[in-house]
Amino acid sequence: MLFVKVDDLKVGMRLGKPIYNKNGVLLYDRDTKLTMQAIYGIKNFRLLGLYILEPAEPVPPMTEDDINFERFQTMSVFSIREDLDLISAGKKDKGLDWLCSLIIKNYGGLDHKINFVQNLRSGEDYVYKHVLNVAILSAIIAGQMGFSLGRINTLVKAAVLHDIGALKMKDVDDEELEPDVKEAIKNNTLEILKNYGDLDEDIMRLITQMQEIYTNAETEENSEALLSNINANILYVSDAYDRMTAMKSSEEPTSEVKAIRALLADEKRYNRTVVNALIKAINILYPGVCVELSNGEKGLVIRGNDDNIFEPVVLNFRDNTLHDLSLPSVKDELQIADVMKTMDNRIKLDSSLLEEYAEN
Repeated sequence: MLFVKVDDLKVGMRLGKPIYNKNGVLLYDRDTKLTMQAIYGIKNFRLLGLYILEPAEPVPPMTEDDINFERFQTMSVFSIREDLDLISAGKKDKGLDWLCSLIIKNYGGLDHKINFVQNLRSGEDYVYKHVLNVAILSAIIAGQMGFSLGRINTLVKAAVLHDIGALKMKDVDDEELEPDVKEAIKNNTLEILKNYGDLDEDIMRLITQMQEIYTNAETEENSEALLSNINANILYVSDAYDRMTAMKSSEEPTSEVKAIRALLADEKRYNRTVVNALIKAINILYPGVCVELSNGEKGLVIRGNDDNIFEPVVLNFRDNTLHDLSLPSVKDELQIADVMKTMDNRIKLDSSLLEEYAEN
């Protein structure tokens, strides 16, 4: 699958991902061949580019959850863009509470793990897509931790608004921003929200706490405050995970495996309970994932491990041997280095091979 900029689209190219309008209505499905009329229409969607299937490439598999997730992301970005632009201009939003309720309905009470698939973002739409994903992740984590509906609502609305000050700035799509940029975003955000008359005090307080943590992430005072404030830490962990794994045109994203390892490794900044809730809610290393091993070889996850996601059973492609990475004799010599990715940031699957070895 190739990423093609909008200006380079040509008639006959096949779409690798579906395109929806702002109401979530499917306009062009995967494998649709582009016409000149479609290309003209797509240029009006303010997209940086599209994922295009190579000539002989089959349509990659997508679950119903994957399709619904991408559809929801696309639909919600239109709504968030409109509302945040209005609030930033000192006006009343049109449907922020409605959108927050949809996020909670779809992701605040999941009874199964989902694939948290990132969409490509540009400097123009980075903030909108970022706050949406932070809101979704916050709902997922809070639901996993058994929070009340009211508490989840506070978290989700705070997540949508927490970075609104970045709309007044440029070049805010780096994984780790400079301290002066963080401070400027915090000040802009709090100034904008002071004039937002409908904002609940609890939401304003939570955004302030999260921004204080974010701008003082390296201090000892921050460590104590962060670990004792679960709500603010949920926003902080969600923000960090999305920034790490975000797909940008300027640089490669951090893989889910490396992002989770980074969160787990820094317990002074990221609350372990919150990170574990995130791990339990999204798919990281599950059956069908192709991985790179620490010895340089490649393999396929045959069986996951709920006790430690980094210690699954892996089939080695070179010699068809099985490695149970939870066994002390194995994990001392062999670990997961990373996952293998396709060009649209999806994990490569080999379903037939998985079925064959899962039966043995």
